[in-house]
Amino acid sequence: MNFNNTFRAFKSRNYSLFFYGQLVSRIGMWMQRTAVIWVVYTLTHSVFLVGLTTFAEQFPSFLLSPAGGIAADRHDRYKVLMATQIVSAIQAVALTLVYHYCANPFWGLLLLSVLLGLANAYDVPSRQAMVNDIVPNKEDLPSAIAMNSSLNNLSRLIGPALSGIVLAKYGATVCFIANAVSFLAVITCLTMMKFPQRQPVQRSKNAWTDFREGLTYTRSQTEIGRILLLMGLVCLFVATYNTLLPFYARDVFKGSAATYGFINAATGIGALTSTLVLASQKNSNRLKNLLFINLLVLGLGLLLMSHMRILPLFLLLCFVCGFGTMSVIPICNTVIQTVSSAQMRGRVVGFFAMSAFGTLPLGALLVGWLAKIIHPQTCMLVQGAASLLIALLFYRFLASGIQSPLNANETVVKS
Repeated sequence: MNFNNTFRAFKSRNYSLFFYGQLVSRIGMWMQRTAVIWVVYTLTHSVFLVGLTTFAEQFPSFLLSPAGGIAADRHDRYKVLMATQIVSAIQAVALTLVYHYCANPFWGLLLLSVLLGLANAYDVPSRQAMVNDIVPNKEDLPSAIAMNSSLNNLSRLIGPALSGIVLAKYGATVCFIANAVSFLAVITCLTMMKFPQRQPVQRSKNAWTDFREGLTYTRSQTEIGRILLLMGLVCLFVATYNTLLPFYARDVFKGSAATYGFINAATGIGALTSTLVLASQKNSNRLKNLLFINLLVLGLGLLLMSHMRILPLFLLLCFVCGFGTMSVIPICNTVIQTVSSAQMRGRVVGFFAMSAFGTLPLGALLVGWLAKIIHPQTCMLVQGAASLLIALLFYRFLASGIQSPLNANETVVKS
């Protein structure tokens, strides 16, 4: 692995500030997410309600990410991102108060999860598209996109591990407070960044026209359409296996919140390793081949993990599955941003967020429902088989290199 390629995006001061501010914030967010899932499961002992809580947070992205993509193209992305961080900070404070003072906080947690999902629907397209604005050397762009995707993976390593320790020693309230405080870091870093002069873009006053142009463009690009379909299938049927992890921590291994934190941390180590490998790739044409291999690895890992009852081996398989799962979104994001037009990028990223973060909650709800019918361990076994099937169905597409459309940076589709 060539670490010179991996970290070359950090030559940009703006990108460094952006990365580290987001990193602190995402660690706080994963502490909160882990605590919410554990609280819901301990209150209800229901995998289905854990899935419903995940659905409540992420489903707004399915509905509103295209609108977030339009906002990222029509408005100053810095201002959009700043607004979403402030809303998310307010949500974290409200979550702390609801959990601490309510006798039965479940419905309050559910409603506030919806509010966070609304903020994320506008946050993700602006945050992902902004990478192109703050990296001056476009040769560093693939590294920057991969490292930006690694934010969630690194925070997924640190956040749940911290959350497990804090939950066991101090309780969920402290996890929620930590997330609220973490937003100070990202807001401070955003104010320190120097953004290039925003070039005014001639746009229709009708947002619906912008939406139709983005949809027409996305559908016209075969490479984008297929990668979105693949990612949607993986997020819907496979990546939501983490909904079942509280069951393994509490019921299979008879563990505590700390056990759940270790399981999430092992998954996070695999995810972080995956994105570092991706960031080190100088030849982006190999990314689709890596995705095929990782889907096979993920499928086999889930098959083995489903009925594993030895905790150290289960943690090892969590690492393997984390490596396989978390390669999907960074690779798909890199392909999409590589081939999409600069004028359409925000809207295309909006559809990307819709395909990824919108199908995840549907998948969590599906897995929670299925686990009630066929048992959580059998459910994970089915998910492993689904990963192998998706890899085989997309073999020919993934075996080819990235097919950039002609004049990708200038093409604009008119509806």
